Amino acid sequence: MDLGLQGKSVLITGGSKGIGLACADVFAAEGCAVHIAARNPQQLEAAQAQIQARHGVRITTHAVDLRDGAALKALAKSCAGADILVNNAGDIPGGTLEALDESKWRHAWELKVFGFINLTREMFGHMKSKPEHAAGDSANYKVIMNVIGMAAEHPSFEYLCGATANAGLAAFTKGLGKGSLEHGIRCLGVHPPSTRTDRITSMIKTLAKTKYGDENRGEDLIRDGILGRPIEPEQVADAVAFLSSRRAGILSGVMLNLGN
Repeated sequence: MDLGLQGKSVLITGGSKGIGLACADVFAAEGCAVHIAARNPQQLEAAQAQIQARHGVRITTHAVDLRDGAALKALAKSCAGADILVNNAGDIPGGTLEALDESKWRHAWELKVFGFINLTREMFGHMKSKPEHAAGDSANYKVIMNVIGMAAEHPSFEYLCGATANAGLAAFTKGLGKGSLEHGIRCLGVHPPSTRTDRITSMIKTLAKTKYGDENRGEDLIRDGILGRPIEPEQVADAVAFLSSRRAGILSGVMLNLGN
């Protein structure tokens, strides 16, 4: 299926590993110029070399901490011409209300919540069309894609910080997407369930330790409905690419659940 993404420019946060890296690979395979942003320069360089060797497209790296407002604005300025923004960066830890104090809660939200919102605000200003051009061909709409998480739909005692953040970001996505079409932008998102990444593997161990006193009881978290059945990063990336494409050109203000 031709997604019509050839020649598009994409900015992906958290793009050096996990879901972000899988998204970068899929968009590169579709012929996009890809910008990947993350905090670790070495991981970015490794991701860049891997994707360029595989697909031969231009991959630009941006070593940036999205908790830093000035750095975030500089990233948006350098990627002002992007057609697609994929907000993906986040590292919210597992833990109960008592396990995570205010400083840990705020630190997590500075990246996953305010990082999404602040970068969206900056890129929205760059992406939006003039009123007379905003209602054109949907294939030409810019796209803001938010990779959030199924905890928004299934909050748990053991992942309260993440579930609350995800629910807020889902509301943000739906609300923005209802009005963004007037500016030539589609805003939508996906809720992955637990996905086989290094971060999720570590979080599952923490949750299992908290819930059962044994970090090796990850399967019990699935059995008890605390986590959904894990999927692969590539499955999330395929959904992200499709929803960002002209094939999904009528969609805005919606969230797609990728798990139960």
